[in-house]
Amino acid sequence: MNSKVASACRDANGVKRMSADKLYGTVLVRAKEIMDFIAQTDSNPTLKEISDGTNMTSSTASKILTTLDVLGLVSRTEDDKSYKLGMELFRYGQRVAASFDIRAMTKIPLSKLRDETSETINLGVIANHRVSLIEKYESTQSVNLKSQIGGQMNLYSSSMGKAMLATLDAQELNDYFSHVGPLKQVGPNTITDQEKLKEDLALVRERGYSIDNEENEPDVYCIGFSLKKNNRLYGAFSITTPKYRMSIDRQGSFINFAKRAQKDILKFL
Repeated sequence: MNSKVASACRDANGVKRMSADKLYGTVLVRAKEIMDFIAQTDSNPTLKEISDGTNMTSSTASKILTTLDVLGLVSRTEDDKSYKLGMELFRYGQRVAASFDIRAMTKIPLSKLRDETSETINLGVIANHRVSLIEKYESTQSVNLKSQIGGQMNLYSSSMGKAMLATLDAQELNDYFSHVGPLKQVGPNTITDQEKLKEDLALVRERGYSIDNEENEPDVYCIGFSLKKNNRLYGAFSITTPKYRMSIDRQGSFINFAKRAQKDILKFL
């Protein structure tokens, strides 16, 4: 790692801006990189996978993991060969969720939207250049989906993420692409070409909503709506449904219901 690591602050859109100031405690930054890697990996990674994925030596990664394990932020799996996030993070997450006002401010409109559509409604915010799911209103006819509160998704492959990316200006969008690097295939229809994604985001801005048609998960269709007011991006919400339940007529009514919910929420932000 470079001796100068990037420090961060948030702009009006909630996007992190980096400066060249030296942060205090480089090991803390590396510890966060390890936890981010574990959080973004589908299966529990081994020491070697963590070392390779974070560009750290095995020795450095092992020492940091041992400390994180003692603190309860990371724990070893039963076979002692891989790592997962620790339960101490759950306590922190509950505290953050309890104090996050947007969850309370969106509860009535999004609960109503769930009842009107009979589909699952997700609420998310940008965190570390990804979508962090902070609330979920389950459909009574829900099927098993990967999304769960506290989980994260790529901005570029999810409907909530694309709805929020569409609110960024050209420089902010280029900064995002520089940070994430090459766009990787996540679902069957993930857009991995930056120029094609920019074209898709232009459509999102024009029509006022985004579509994830199996871009983040097979057989799943989502429609996303940003929550931005007075140049501040608060987050986004989405309607998530199995693709087989989506039709042109249902999509049209879903969009109308969601735009009304979006308008109701923005009145209180």
